[in-house]
Amino acid sequence: MTSAASFCSSDEFAATTVGEWFANLQPPPPPALAEELRRLLANEASRPVGDVPAVCLAAGERMLAELMQSGATARGTALTLLSVDALVTYAFEAASSDPHGIDTIAANSMKRIASIGSQHSE
Repeated sequence: MTSAASFCSSDEFAATTVGEWFANLQPPPPPALAEELRRLLANEASRPVGDVPAVCLAAGERMLAELMQSGATARGTALTLLSVDALVTYAFEAASSDPHGIDTIAANSMKRIASIGSQHSE
């Protein structure tokens, strides 16, 4: 596990929780995306900052599974799909501070995300 200091999203502030990490992203996400991410992660905001990769990946996987299950492809799902992409991207951004663990996170994430697609394509 990495330290909270290594998950700092800006040079002046060392986040201690998932919520703080997201609140201090630089550059910040666009307002609509930031609001959606706050909503999606509200129940996880007080978790330790070291949980950012796991929290983001779990939320992204959950949202992707819901999209795949619904079969929705209309424009209205664009923010949801963008949120999935942002969550996975932020998971890897946070995990990149641990060069020894990122390979494991990447391999496990690829398997889990691929399994979502295969579950819904059958």
